[in-house]
Amino acid sequence: YMKTSLTTLEGLKRSLTVELPVDTFNERTEKIIKGFANKVRVDGFRKGKVPPAVLRQKFGASAKSDAATEIVGETLADALTDADVSPATQPSLTNIDTENADSLIYTLEFEVYPEIIVNALSKLSIEQLSSKVTEEDEERALQDLQDRSTEYKTVKRKSKDGDRLIIDFEGLLDGESFEGGAAEGFEIVLGRGAMIEGFEKGLIDIASGKTVEVKATFPEDYHVENLAAREAVFKVKVNEVGSPIELKRDDEFAKKYGEKDFETMKSRMTNQMKLELDSRLVQQNKDTAFSALLEANDFEVPEGSVSSEAEKLQKDMESRMEQQGMPSKGKLPAEMFNEEAARRVKLGLLINKIATDSEITAEKDLVDAKLNEMSLQYGESAQQMIDWYNTDPSRLANIESIVVEDLVAKHVAEKAKVTTMDKTFLEIMNTQN
Repeated sequence: YMKTSLTTLEGLKRSLTVELPVDTFNERTEKIIKGFANKVRVDGFRKGKVPPAVLRQKFGASAKSDAATEIVGETLADALTDADVSPATQPSLTNIDTENADSLIYTLEFEVYPEIIVNALSKLSIEQLSSKVTEEDEERALQDLQDRSTEYKTVKRKSKDGDRLIIDFEGLLDGESFEGGAAEGFEIVLGRGAMIEGFEKGLIDIASGKTVEVKATFPEDYHVENLAAREAVFKVKVNEVGSPIELKRDDEFAKKYGEKDFETMKSRMTNQMKLELDSRLVQQNKDTAFSALLEANDFEVPEGSVSSEAEKLQKDMESRMEQQGMPSKGKLPAEMFNEEAARRVKLGLLINKIATDSEITAEKDLVDAKLNEMSLQYGESAQQMIDWYNTDPSRLANIESIVVEDLVAKHVAEKAKVTTMDKTFLEIMNTQN
């Protein structure tokens, strides 16, 4: 027989006490003690001839401990089933009583998942973005390709729009130089608007070898706070003026980018832009739907799940920093990831619950479609990448969960009150995830 009793502790913590017949425990202890007979040497006795009473005296405590550990391991799953409880975190053994005359009694502590009742999705109000690639976007992308391929020849004349200058400069704020305000051998193409307001304008009509002072103003939303909206004076020396060598948009131009002709290049470029835009839209709309879902449903999450998710985020961040040459092992406390970890655990539970309630599953054709979509950025290794996922069920499970996530986000958007907002291609692509 087995007797179990479940106690609710604070929050999601539970305590489970399990009572088992003492005979099972005693038999196991005896078996372990007998096992010692052929393994150990005891002074005054030949190996294998040590009397049971001596073995019990010397190894009884150790045998009891081993027997109890084995029995806990063997009965744990049945005990949880008997108590009808599913731990969210690994149970820990908090007490074991091997001295009771009638029973072996042990106690476990663990956390359980919260019971989630999702609030009506029809009460959610969410904004969803829509966008399309326009001719203007295509033109800008082509111009960008053209600009990147343009070569320049040095000229003796004064500079004009479209020229590439090679300059040295130093910026001053109230007569003092500032961090990041100086460079040597810097290349700038006039008229691109890559620099702050006034900078490029001040470099028109200047011959090489000349030094000029240019006034330019940082934008109000500039990313360095102490420079935002301030006017600086730049001392600029023009080292070289280069005139662009005309580049035609023709089949020769396409060949520079590995395409057979200009039309093929253009349509491939447009398709790529559309794919990137769609992918960004799906992600941004998904984020919005999930943020609204989280806000509308508040519940406790298991601390153990949050801790292990925070550890995962910490390791990911450390390896990313490692790749960028900034070793950070042991320097980032796991606690700094707790908030994001709690959000992810909570969202995972909500997505699971909605998927279960609405019978949303990752059908094979949708998983294959997602793999194909992801493989597009792998070029010639696309098939290799697809095979890598398909040969391992645990890798494929990651793709399946992405598919379920996408379907749940779609389901939420279908049920909620949605306001659609049109955005330009650039607005969507420049949004930081």
